[in-house]
Formats: sequence, structure tokens, C-alpha cells
Amino acid sequence: MATSALNPTPSWFTPKRLLLIFCVINTLNYVDRGAIASNGVNGNLEICDDSGICTAGTGIQGDFHLSNFQDGVLSSAFMVGLLIASPIFASLAKSHNPFRLIGVGLSVWTFAIFGCGCSFDFWSIAICRMLVGVGEASFISLAAPFIDDNAPVEQKTAWLATFYMCIPAGTALGYVYGGLVGGLFNWRVAFWVEAILMLPFPILGFVMKPLHLKGFTPVESKLIPTSNEPRDGEMLAGDQGLNGGSKSPSILMDHITRFSKDMQELLRDQVYVINVLGYISYNFVIGAYSYWGPKAGYSIYHMNNADLLFGGITIVCGICGTLAGGLILDKMNSTISNAFKLLSGATFLGAIFCLIAFCFKSLSGFIVLFSIGELLIFATQAPVNYVSLHCVKPNLRALSMAISTVSIHIFGDVPSSPLVGILQDHINDWRKTALCLTSIFFLAAIIWFIGIFLRSVDLFNEDDDTQSATRDQRRPLLEDTSYEA
Repeated sequence: MATSALNPTPSWFTPKRLLLIFCVINTLNYVDRGAIASNGVNGNLEICDDSGICTAGTGIQGDFHLSNFQDGVLSSAFMVGLLIASPIFASLAKSHNPFRLIGVGLSVWTFAIFGCGCSFDFWSIAICRMLVGVGEASFISLAAPFIDDNAPVEQKTAWLATFYMCIPAGTALGYVYGGLVGGLFNWRVAFWVEAILMLPFPILGFVMKPLHLKGFTPVESKLIPTSNEPRDGEMLAGDQGLNGGSKSPSILMDHITRFSKDMQELLRDQVYVINVLGYISYNFVIGAYSYWGPKAGYSIYHMNNADLLFGGITIVCGICGTLAGGLILDKMNSTISNAFKLLSGATFLGAIFCLIAFCFKSLSGFIVLFSIGELLIFATQAPVNYVSLHCVKPNLRALSMAISTVSIHIFGDVPSSPLVGILQDHINDWRKTALCLTSIFFLAAIIWFIGIFLRSVDLFNEDDDTQSATRDQRRPLLEDTSYEA
């Protein structure tokens, strides 16, 4: 009776419905990223020929007369909000229901996207793009732990792969969507439609009975003392209401202290650190590929349709490779050691194929070998996140995902594009630059190879001392009779 009171089963949610909803939300997130980069939404500046005849500017850049630098800032402004807010939402999950936090984040996202469509100059849209990142932060930190909690044991990595497959699929769909809507109507309409499509999900996050995340004590249980011993979060739940918030400084210090302890625990975890270091090296290359790939392809192989070709290869290989990586790890038996084997092996082989591809002078040879390399490279998406979720205690998973996301951006794809640009300015040969960049995949493979030999323990079922003693840690958070024998 006590267990069911602390862990109520929602009447509508099932694990498959939860996965479907999270996949749709993740796709919309990346549709937005693709849309703002599309010609239909991003647009171009006014162009005048030698005779003085001018072609009017289009899209955001044309309407606001943005320089290329300002335009570039808009494409990455969301990361400011994402990097700042991700650890905050992960920390708040200790004292607030994580499902409700996702609802809060998606509400901010919807409001910010609508604001992008109503913006009137560079600074107004830049601020809205930062808020988009804040809204996305809650979802990025908390969605994967929810999926991992409710996936069938034998399909955990496949479910994560399905979720992360939405990244290349959503980005590609965003290019098409932005081009069509921006071309037929106006770039503002593209943002407004995105906000309308997302609106049902934050509403759902507040209206539906909240789900509980493994490793986090349900908020209502903190209001019912079960022993005379002080418990984490008890002051937050009780004293705040009794004293009208008079202990706010103490509450803030409690959050800061708890966050500091959690960060120390993460940084002392060798498995987690090795996994993230490999992911940073991996993302360094992927980020530069996505930015410089079409330009390098045009220079090396004289492709007029480099955008379409690289985009097409990335979409197909991203979807197929991500799903394949999850299915293979499940077949291998999903363990942290096996995940590191798949990470190092797939990255090493993928790097070889990509290196050989850039050595080919014929375009057809390049396409075949680079596609195989991309398939292998994208097979890492599910395993790398599986390790981040399972090498830490359940109550640290949200922070684990948040810090992983922050790290791969700050040290990975954010600095990689300008650094590769500097290298190209020095070498002035895109083939050599591409070979140098691709070789960093070997560093990622070596780092992940080290992970195979580390002592790793799957802590998914590790009891958390902040949990109520009456709660069964191994009980599924959602009931779905289709999984029963």
C-alpha cells in the first residue's frame, strides 16, 4: 500500500507512449535547429550587382540586416541558455518532480520560439534563442533517464537509440520545413507553427499525473515523515511552507552544497570521466564536419550540390547507424564494458573508412567509403549515453546527462569549427585539413578503449539513501502488461 501511494501509476501513460512523446519533442527541438539554418528562414543579405541592380534581402538576415558574424551568433545562441540551465534543472530534480520540470522547460521553449517569430531586431531574437536553450535544457537532462527507467531490460539501448535517432532526422526535416514555410509564407510563420506544434506537450506535463524518476524521492513523500532522522530535502518541503520562505538563503545553500557534492562524485567516477572525454573528442570532429563538410566537399570534389549530398549522407547514416548501435549493444548484452567495446571498435573502424574516403580522388569512391564510415561513427550515440546513465547512481543520472551535454559542447563542437578554420587558413588544403580533423576520431577510440579495462559496475539498481525505505527500487515506473511473460 505504501509503495503504491508513493509511486502512483498514471492511467494513460505506457512506456511506449512515453517514448513516442519524447521522440516527437526531441524531433521538434532539432527541427528548430535545422529551420533556423535553412535558407527559407535564415535568408540572405541584399545583393547589388555592378550595374546597381539590387536583389532584396530575405529571411532573418535580410530583414534585420545582420552581418555574417551576427548571423553566426544566432545559430549558436541557444547554447548559452542550454549550457547554463542544464546543470540547474538537473540539480532541481532533487527537490522538484522531474516530470513537472520538463513541463516548465517546454513552456519556456514554446514561449521563446513564439518570441522568435515576433522579434524586431538582432538583440530581441538573440535573447529568444538563448531562452530556447533554457527550455531545451530540462528535456535534454531528464528525458533519457525517464526512457531508461521504462524501457524493457532487453531493449534499453535500442530505445535510447530510437530517441537519439531523432537528432539527425529532426535536423534534416528542419532544413526542408524551413525552406518550404519560409519560401511560401514568411520566416516568422515557421517559428509560430513550431510553437503551436509544441504547445500540447508542456500542457500535458502539467495536466497529467506526474511520473516519478528512479533515484528521486517523490515530492509528496517528503511531506510525510517516516522517521526521526533528518532527510535530504525535508527542510525544503516543510520549513519553506511554515516560515513563508524565510529560510531561502539556507535552501539556496542546501542546493549549492548538494550540487557540489554530486559534482565531486561524478568527477571521481573514472568510468564517467573516460566516457565523457571520449565523447568530447568524438563531438569535436562531428561538430566540424557539420559546419565545414559541405565547403570541404565543394573544394575537394567540386560538388555543386555539396549541401544536399552531405545532408543526405548524414540523414541516412545518422538514422541507420544510431539504431544499429543500440540494437547491436542489446544483442551483445548491454553492459558498460560491452558499450566501451562497441564505442572504441566502431569509432576506430569508422575513422579508417573516413580517412580513406578523403584520400580518394573520385567522388563515387568518396561517397561509398564515407557513408560506411558515417554508419560506424553514428553507431556510438546510444552506447555512449547508456554508459552515462548506468555508471552513476540513479539520483545522479540527470546531472550526469547535463554535465555530459555541457562538456561536449564547451570542449567539443563549439571550439572545433573556428580551430579547423584556423588550420585551413594555415594549410590552405581542404583535403589535408579533413584528414587532420578525421584523425581525432582515433583519439576518441583510444580513450574509449581504456574504458574497457576500468572496473565498471552498473548502478541502475543501486539503492539511494534519500529514497523512502518503503519504495521498491526495482519496480517499473510505468506498468505495461505487454512486457509480462
